[in-house]
Amino acid sequence: MRYQRVCIESFVTLLPEEVVTSEQIETQLAPVYERLGLPAGRLELMSGIRERRFHAAGCRPGTVSAQTVQKALQVSQLDPRHVGALIHGSVCRDQLEPATATGVHHAASLPDDCLVLDISNACLGLLNGMMMIADLIELGRIQAGIIVGTEVGRPLVEGTIAKLLRDPQVSRKSIKLDFASLTIGSGSAAVVLCEESISRTGNRFLGGACLADTRHHRLCAGGVEEQGSDGRPLMSTDSEALLHAGVNLAERTWAVARQTLGWSNADVDRIFTHQVGKAHRQLLLSRLELPPERDYPTVDFLGNTGAVALPTAAALGLQRGIVQPGDRVALLGIGSGLNCIMLGLEWHKTLFE
Repeated sequence: MRYQRVCIESFVTLLPEEVVTSEQIETQLAPVYERLGLPAGRLELMSGIRERRFHAAGCRPGTVSAQTVQKALQVSQLDPRHVGALIHGSVCRDQLEPATATGVHHAASLPDDCLVLDISNACLGLLNGMMMIADLIELGRIQAGIIVGTEVGRPLVEGTIAKLLRDPQVSRKSIKLDFASLTIGSGSAAVVLCEESISRTGNRFLGGACLADTRHHRLCAGGVEEQGSDGRPLMSTDSEALLHAGVNLAERTWAVARQTLGWSNADVDRIFTHQVGKAHRQLLLSRLELPPERDYPTVDFLGNTGAVALPTAAALGLQRGIVQPGDRVALLGIGSGLNCIMLGLEWHKTLFE
């Protein structure tokens, strides 16, 4: 997968204001912790997540995504008439039908001849959207496109807490399958891509690689089929098995991506990874033989924000100025299923609000 004519104009993010600490979650779970003899601080110790953020109760993803798209257009200064595709790529959506992207498209006043759709691929939806829009630009079908998503983590976290409190059979073994659900946070992100002739940045989207290992599609599963009695979503995750299977797939994917891009590890100046937890980050970077100081972790203060985690980390890192003109940037994404996407950028200019 190589691109010759595609540029990345901007990564943007909108973060909720409400902060919820791991300590607060454990306070709610105190009866379970006491019954099972679990030490306080276990959640942060195991995950490295100090806090995460939540949108207000009842928040609809599309409402926030519309605001994020408007911010993305403002930052990129892209004429909305050039936008030929709008994709909503987060796990969370407003409803099954119609596509959440339709409401976002209407709120952002984008053109009628714009392709409007949702895609879903666990934590990789926004990276998949980047690839789809890049394909359309490379083919000459469109001049520009936006991939956006908003993850609303409150229902899953609060639903998991309620489930654990009302389950008299919960054990030290069974609670492990709920651990990942307590690490989830909320956030929103968007990426603007365009054809090089209208780019203001010259930030080149070079290409990359994607691989799947669907033998492991049951290691992390949830949603409608796993709803609790109160109607909130639940998720079951074999975190340890998912960690090792995901990193194994990442190692294979990174080898293909490097070959496709013509890179060695020494060529990579900056890294943005999917934000899961400290154990995942340490093992991933160790196996890929990439220096941790080139990465920009956000998981400690945002938690795992699903499909928006990686682009949010990129947006925040770019705001901080950690990417310099001429830097080669690797985007390393892994999602349950299992799927893996690793992309390469050549960065030249960051646009600010």
